[in-house]
Amino acid sequence: MSRLKISAISYLNTAPLLWDFEHAGAGAAVDFDISYTIPSACADALRAGTADIGIIPAAAYATVPDLVIVPDVAIAARRAVRSILLVSRIPVDPLTVDPLTKDQWGEQVRSVALDTSSMTSVALAKILFAKWLGGAREYKPMAPDLDAMLGACDAALLIGDPALQVDRTRYFTLDLAEEWVARTGKSFVFAFWAIRKQALAGRNGAAIAEAFQKSRDRGLSPKNLESIVQEWAPRLGLTVEAVRAYLTHNIHYYLDPPCLEGLALYYRLGAEVGALPPAPELRFV
Repeated sequence: MSRLKISAISYLNTAPLLWDFEHAGAGAAVDFDISYTIPSACADALRAGTADIGIIPAAAYATVPDLVIVPDVAIAARRAVRSILLVSRIPVDPLTVDPLTKDQWGEQVRSVALDTSSMTSVALAKILFAKWLGGAREYKPMAPDLDAMLGACDAALLIGDPALQVDRTRYFTLDLAEEWVARTGKSFVFAFWAIRKQALAGRNGAAIAEAFQKSRDRGLSPKNLESIVQEWAPRLGLTVEAVRAYLTHNIHYYLDPPCLEGLALYYRLGAEVGALPPAPELRFV
């Protein structure tokens, strides 16, 4: 039987999930072939059948048919996430940022450049504007180049490592996970592992799911997590303290009941405001 093809993302926040697949001698690595792309392209690879398993943006589950989800593994947030930001040069006194100030900021933003590497965060931004920040705006998909984005629009949506590298003292920034939690009281799920149903034919789905869960657990073990921190801090030009806090405080790696509640609300509101098609029922391996 052929090896299963994984489509993954080379971002800091995925590094703990990929521990077993990226380290020689890991038991899981012998059963899979892995390639890297941007989040939105992981979904495209599953849709096209060029990958069997992908760490897909949550939004993609509403657009790619015949997927099942690896249980209990996610890239999620229960508070500010730091790596999903709306950024603008519109001046706001950072000492007085409160919900009213955010609303006033939203009213000043007429156009938003949307990072083309994202799907989930694009829909989240549209939900936040439609429900709480004064209504839909003019949206322009763009590559994640902050200067170019802010040259074309009033605000820019950045995700992943480029967002972590933003000097937030120079801009007004809105952390979308923090805003979601404040507005809804729910956790937010950005991505999870999904598998094409056809790829499971004749295979032990429970064993496959366990391989991804164990990879996450080993990646989050203190020794291995510190190895990730030491590797990625110089790569991103961030301090080891900032990277360590991001992985241990900002990112939540479990698709637990609070995350499932937040995911259900995201799908409902996304469909309500026209940011997403109706999502199918969640189906797990």
